Amino acid sequence: MKQILTFVFLAFAGLVVAQSDNPAAAGFNADASDAKAIEIADEVMESMGGRTAWDNTRFVRWTFFGRRTLLWDKWTGQVRIDFNDSDAVHLVNINTGEGKVWKDGQYVSHPDSLQQELEVAKSIWINDSYWLCMPFKLKDSGVTLKYLGDEGAADSLTHKLQLTFEEVGDTPENKYWVYVDVDTKLVNSWLFFTQFSDESPRFTTPWVDYEQKGEVLLSGNRGRGKLTDIAVFTMIPDTAFEDAGPVDMASWK
Repeated sequence: MKQILTFVFLAFAGLVVAQSDNPAAAGFNADASDAKAIEIADEVMESMGGRTAWDNTRFVRWTFFGRRTLLWDKWTGQVRIDFNDSDAVHLVNINTGEGKVWKDGQYVSHPDSLQQELEVAKSIWINDSYWLCMPFKLKDSGVTLKYLGDEGAADSLTHKLQLTFEEVGDTPENKYWVYVDVDTKLVNSWLFFTQFSDESPRFTTPWVDYEQKGEVLLSGNRGRGKLTDIAVFTMIPDTAFEDAGPVDMASWK
Protein backbone atom coordinates (compact mmCIF):
# COMPACT_ATOMS: atom_id res chain seq x y z
CA MET A 1 0.00 0.00 0.00
CA LYS A 2 2.85 2.40 0.84
CA GLN A 3 4.39 1.84 -2.61
CA ILE A 4 1.05 2.49 -4.30
CA LEU A 5 0.53 5.70 -2.35
CA THR A 6 4.07 6.79 -3.18
CA PHE A 7 3.45 6.16 -6.88
CA VAL A 8 0.18 8.09 -6.77
CA PHE A 9 1.87 11.00 -5.02
CA LEU A 10 4.72 11.10 -7.53
CA ALA A 11 2.32 10.86 -10.45
CA PHE A 12 0.29 13.73 -9.01
CA ALA A 13 3.44 15.74 -8.36
CA GLY A 14 4.54 15.14 -11.94
CA LEU A 15 1.18 16.38 -13.18
CA VAL A 16 1.53 19.53 -11.15
CA VAL A 17 5.00 20.15 -12.56
CA ALA A 18 3.78 19.57 -16.11
CA GLN A 19 0.94 22.01 -15.65
CA SER A 20 3.21 24.65 -14.15
CA ASP A 21 5.58 24.46 -17.13
CA ASN A 22 3.25 26.90 -18.89
CA PRO A 23 1.47 28.93 -16.19
CA ALA A 24 -1.48 31.01 -17.31
CA ALA A 25 -1.25 34.78 -17.25
CA ALA A 26 -3.01 36.56 -14.42
CA GLY A 27 -6.63 36.97 -15.41
CA PHE A 28 -6.85 33.91 -17.67
CA ASN A 29 -10.35 32.49 -17.19
CA ALA A 30 -9.32 28.98 -16.16
CA ASP A 31 -12.65 28.22 -14.47
CA ALA A 32 -14.62 28.78 -17.68
CA SER A 33 -12.01 27.19 -19.95
CA ASP A 34 -11.95 23.51 -20.92
CA ALA A 35 -9.25 21.23 -19.52
CA LYS A 36 -8.74 19.73 -22.99
CA ALA A 37 -8.28 23.17 -24.52
CA ILE A 38 -5.73 24.10 -21.86
CA GLU A 39 -3.86 20.85 -22.52
CA ILE A 40 -3.71 21.63 -26.24
CA ALA A 41 -2.53 25.19 -25.54
CA ASP A 42 0.31 23.80 -23.44
CA GLU A 43 1.25 21.39 -26.26
CA VAL A 44 1.35 24.28 -28.72
CA MET A 45 3.67 26.24 -26.42
CA GLU A 46 5.98 23.23 -26.12
CA SER A 47 6.02 22.61 -29.87
CA MET A 48 7.03 26.21 -30.53
CA GLY A 49 10.03 25.96 -28.24
CA GLY A 50 8.58 25.95 -24.75
CA ARG A 51 7.63 28.55 -22.21
CA THR A 52 11.16 29.11 -20.96
CA ALA A 53 12.41 29.77 -24.49
CA TRP A 54 9.59 32.24 -25.14
CA ASP A 55 10.16 34.06 -21.84
CA ASN A 56 13.90 34.23 -22.60
CA THR A 57 13.24 35.72 -26.03
CA ARG A 58 13.70 39.43 -25.44
CA PHE A 59 13.83 41.45 -28.68
CA VAL A 60 11.50 40.58 -31.56
CA ARG A 61 11.34 42.36 -34.92
CA TRP A 62 8.94 41.91 -37.83
CA THR A 63 7.32 43.79 -40.71
CA PHE A 64 3.53 43.72 -40.81
CA PHE A 65 2.14 43.22 -44.31
CA GLY A 66 4.80 45.51 -45.75
CA ARG A 67 3.27 48.51 -43.98
CA ARG A 68 5.40 49.01 -40.89
CA THR A 69 8.29 47.43 -39.02
CA LEU A 70 8.05 46.79 -35.30
CA LEU A 71 10.81 46.18 -32.77
CA TRP A 72 9.59 44.95 -29.38
CA ASP A 73 11.47 44.55 -26.12
CA LYS A 74 9.32 41.93 -24.37
CA TRP A 75 11.07 42.46 -21.06
CA THR A 76 10.58 46.22 -20.72
CA GLY A 77 7.57 46.87 -22.97
CA GLN A 78 9.47 49.23 -25.26
CA VAL A 79 8.22 49.21 -28.86
CA ARG A 80 9.55 50.99 -31.94
CA ILE A 81 7.35 51.34 -35.03
CA ASP A 82 8.83 52.55 -38.33
CA PHE A 83 6.23 53.24 -41.01
CA ASN A 84 7.40 52.14 -44.43
CA ASP A 85 5.33 54.65 -46.43
CA SER A 86 6.53 57.71 -44.50
CA ASP A 87 9.28 58.90 -42.18
CA ALA A 88 7.08 58.54 -39.10
CA VAL A 89 8.55 56.80 -36.06
CA HIS A 90 6.65 55.91 -32.90
CA LEU A 91 8.45 54.91 -29.70
CA VAL A 92 6.07 53.76 -26.99
CA ASN A 93 6.26 51.77 -23.80
CA ILE A 94 3.17 49.58 -23.86
CA ASN A 95 3.31 49.13 -20.08
CA THR A 96 3.47 52.81 -19.11
CA GLY A 97 1.97 54.50 -22.17
CA GLU A 98 4.90 56.90 -22.36
CA GLY A 99 6.98 57.54 -25.44
CA LYS A 100 8.07 59.78 -28.31
CA VAL A 101 6.72 60.34 -31.80
CA TRP A 102 8.09 61.86 -34.99
CA LYS A 103 5.85 62.62 -37.99
CA ASP A 104 6.99 64.16 -41.26
CA GLY A 105 10.43 64.37 -39.71
CA GLN A 106 9.17 66.56 -36.87
CA TYR A 107 9.03 65.69 -33.19
CA VAL A 108 5.46 65.70 -31.86
CA SER A 109 5.61 67.89 -28.75
CA HIS A 110 2.01 68.98 -28.17
CA PRO A 111 0.78 66.87 -25.20
CA ASP A 112 -2.65 66.05 -26.66
CA SER A 113 -1.27 65.17 -30.09
CA LEU A 114 1.50 63.09 -28.53
CA GLN A 115 -0.94 61.17 -26.34
CA GLN A 116 -3.16 60.45 -29.31
CA GLU A 117 -0.24 59.14 -31.36
CA LEU A 118 1.01 56.98 -28.50
CA GLU A 119 -2.43 55.41 -28.16
CA VAL A 120 -2.41 54.68 -31.88
CA ALA A 121 1.03 53.09 -31.52
CA LYS A 122 -0.12 50.83 -28.71
CA SER A 123 -3.16 49.74 -30.72
CA ILE A 124 -0.88 48.92 -33.65
CA TRP A 125 1.31 46.81 -31.38
CA ILE A 126 -1.74 44.98 -29.95
CA ASN A 127 -2.89 44.08 -33.45
CA ASP A 128 0.44 43.35 -35.12
CA SER A 129 1.95 41.33 -32.27
CA TYR A 130 -1.16 39.15 -32.09
CA TRP A 131 -0.77 38.26 -35.74
CA LEU A 132 2.76 37.10 -34.96
CA CYS A 133 2.57 35.70 -31.42
CA MET A 134 -1.01 34.48 -30.91
CA PRO A 135 -0.04 30.82 -30.28
CA PHE A 136 2.05 31.93 -27.30
CA LYS A 137 -0.95 33.85 -25.91
CA LEU A 138 -3.59 31.12 -25.77
CA LYS A 139 -3.64 31.41 -21.96
CA ASP A 140 -3.39 35.18 -21.86
CA SER A 141 -5.18 37.59 -19.53
CA GLY A 142 -8.91 37.83 -20.17
CA VAL A 143 -9.00 34.76 -22.42
CA THR A 144 -11.53 31.95 -22.17
CA LEU A 145 -10.43 28.87 -24.08
CA LYS A 146 -12.88 26.22 -25.31
CA TYR A 147 -12.30 22.90 -27.05
CA LEU A 148 -14.75 22.50 -29.95
CA GLY A 149 -13.71 19.03 -31.07
CA ASP A 150 -11.58 17.69 -33.90
CA GLU A 151 -12.06 18.21 -37.62
CA GLY A 152 -10.61 16.77 -40.84
CA ALA A 153 -9.56 13.38 -42.10
CA ALA A 154 -7.38 10.90 -40.25
CA ASP A 155 -4.24 12.10 -42.08
CA SER A 156 -4.93 15.81 -41.47
CA LEU A 157 -6.80 15.98 -38.18
CA THR A 158 -6.93 19.28 -36.32
CA HIS A 159 -8.05 20.34 -32.88
CA LYS A 160 -10.51 23.24 -32.92
CA LEU A 161 -10.21 25.83 -30.16
CA GLN A 162 -12.34 28.89 -29.47
CA LEU A 163 -10.85 32.05 -27.97
CA THR A 164 -13.08 34.70 -26.45
CA PHE A 165 -12.08 37.73 -24.43
CA GLU A 166 -13.21 39.82 -21.51
CA GLU A 167 -12.10 43.39 -20.82
CA VAL A 168 -8.77 43.08 -22.66
CA GLY A 169 -7.33 44.63 -25.80
CA ASP A 170 -9.09 47.13 -28.02
CA THR A 171 -11.80 44.75 -29.26
CA PRO A 172 -12.86 42.30 -26.51
CA GLU A 173 -16.00 41.43 -28.47
CA ASN A 174 -13.91 39.49 -31.01
CA LYS A 175 -13.86 35.71 -31.28
CA TYR A 176 -11.33 33.36 -32.87
CA TRP A 177 -11.45 29.74 -33.89
CA VAL A 178 -7.91 28.36 -33.87
CA TYR A 179 -6.99 25.08 -35.53
CA VAL A 180 -4.07 23.02 -34.20
CA ASP A 181 -2.51 20.17 -36.16
CA VAL A 182 -2.87 16.97 -34.12
CA ASP A 183 0.54 15.65 -35.19
CA THR A 184 2.77 18.74 -35.11
CA LYS A 185 0.89 20.48 -32.26
CA LEU A 186 1.27 23.74 -34.22
CA VAL A 187 -1.46 26.22 -35.12
CA ASN A 188 -2.17 25.88 -38.85
CA SER A 189 -5.05 28.34 -39.36
CA TRP A 190 -7.43 30.71 -37.61
CA LEU A 191 -10.87 32.19 -38.23
CA PHE A 192 -11.70 35.70 -37.01
CA PHE A 193 -15.19 36.79 -35.97
CA THR A 194 -15.85 40.49 -35.36
CA GLN A 195 -18.57 39.69 -32.81
CA PHE A 196 -18.92 36.68 -30.55
CA SER A 197 -22.44 36.10 -31.88
CA ASP A 198 -21.38 36.11 -35.56
CA GLU A 199 -22.05 32.84 -37.37
CA SER A 200 -19.64 33.49 -40.25
CA PRO A 201 -16.02 34.60 -39.87
CA ARG A 202 -14.77 37.89 -41.23
CA PHE A 203 -11.68 36.16 -42.54
CA THR A 204 -9.71 32.91 -42.48
CA THR A 205 -5.94 32.74 -42.87
CA PRO A 206 -3.31 30.01 -42.62
CA TRP A 207 -0.49 29.87 -40.10
CA VAL A 208 2.26 28.12 -42.06
CA ASP A 209 5.98 28.17 -42.89
CA TYR A 210 7.26 28.11 -39.32
CA GLU A 211 10.93 28.94 -38.97
CA GLN A 212 13.38 28.74 -36.09
CA LYS A 213 14.05 32.21 -34.73
CA GLY A 214 16.43 32.05 -31.80
CA GLU A 215 14.99 29.44 -29.44
CA VAL A 216 11.40 29.56 -30.74
CA LEU A 217 9.38 28.80 -33.86
CA LEU A 218 7.55 31.68 -35.54
CA SER A 219 5.29 31.74 -38.59
CA GLY A 220 4.85 34.70 -40.92
CA ASN A 221 2.76 33.28 -43.77
CA ARG A 222 -0.89 34.36 -43.51
CA GLY A 223 -1.87 33.55 -47.07
CA ARG A 224 -2.40 36.78 -49.00
CA GLY A 225 -0.63 38.73 -46.24
CA LYS A 226 2.86 38.14 -44.93
CA LEU A 227 4.80 39.02 -41.81
CA THR A 228 8.36 39.42 -43.06
CA ASP A 229 11.83 40.24 -41.72
CA ILE A 230 11.07 38.21 -38.59
CA ALA A 231 14.05 38.07 -36.26
CA VAL A 232 14.93 37.83 -32.60
CA PHE A 233 17.88 39.42 -30.85
CA THR A 234 19.51 39.13 -27.45
CA MET A 235 21.26 42.52 -27.56
CA ILE A 236 20.50 45.78 -29.36
CA PRO A 237 21.68 49.37 -28.79
CA ASP A 238 19.61 51.50 -26.41
CA THR A 239 19.31 54.18 -29.08
CA ALA A 240 16.82 52.01 -30.99
CA PHE A 241 14.19 53.01 -28.40
CA GLU A 242 15.46 56.53 -27.75
CA ASP A 243 15.49 58.44 -31.05
CA ALA A 244 14.17 58.33 -34.59
CA GLY A 245 17.54 57.80 -36.20
CA PRO A 246 17.94 54.87 -38.61
CA VAL A 247 18.72 51.53 -37.04
CA ASP A 248 21.55 49.37 -38.35
CA MET A 249 20.78 45.79 -37.40
CA ALA A 250 23.92 44.33 -38.96
CA SER A 251 25.74 44.40 -35.62
CA TRP A 252 22.82 43.22 -33.51
CA LYS A 253 23.04 39.85 -31.81
